[in-house]
Amino acid sequence: MTVASAALVLFLILDPLGNIPVFLSLLRPLPPARQRIVLARELLIALAVLMLFLWGGKYALEMMHLRQESVSIAGGIVLFLIGIRMIFPPPEGLMGEIPGGEPFIVPMAIPLVAGPSGMAAVILMGSNEPGRLDEWSYALLLAWAATAAILFSATVLYRFLGQRVLTAIERLMGMLLVAISVQMFLDGITAYLRGPA
Repeated sequence: MTVASAALVLFLILDPLGNIPVFLSLLRPLPPARQRIVLARELLIALAVLMLFLWGGKYALEMMHLRQESVSIAGGIVLFLIGIRMIFPPPEGLMGEIPGGEPFIVPMAIPLVAGPSGMAAVILMGSNEPGRLDEWSYALLLAWAATAAILFSATVLYRFLGQRVLTAIERLMGMLLVAISVQMFLDGITAYLRGPA
């Protein structure tokens, strides 16, 4: 996997366009200046969490005696469920009921930006090819920067594209995530059937 393809996969998993309506509704009660501060804080927390999983995931797997195949299969299943919810969103929204007040860590940083599928994806990248951690970090930074740029211009994008276009884009991204999740699942099954290296 190249840095560009890793960045694209991570960008799809972070799902900034699908998160626009949720982020706007969460930030609406706050003054505009405070909205930008909260958004920046939540994005930085999400980046820190993903970097932690990228660099420390291999050791966490070893400590819990988990094989990479289990993470690949579990990540594929979680990603599949998120993709399905993006294509067929429930009435209460993608992430279910959201608590009131100023968002802090939940739900903006985790799980909207740094969700289970993103954590599983970076753990897999870091543990499959630990020699390329610098490249994976760069891919994660690229995906995160693109996500941050989109979310900071959420109001303009929402006004320009409208709810229908954003919904259509989110469904398309859901389809891509389902395809990626199936591949992750199949890779995990194949590696498991081959047995430990």
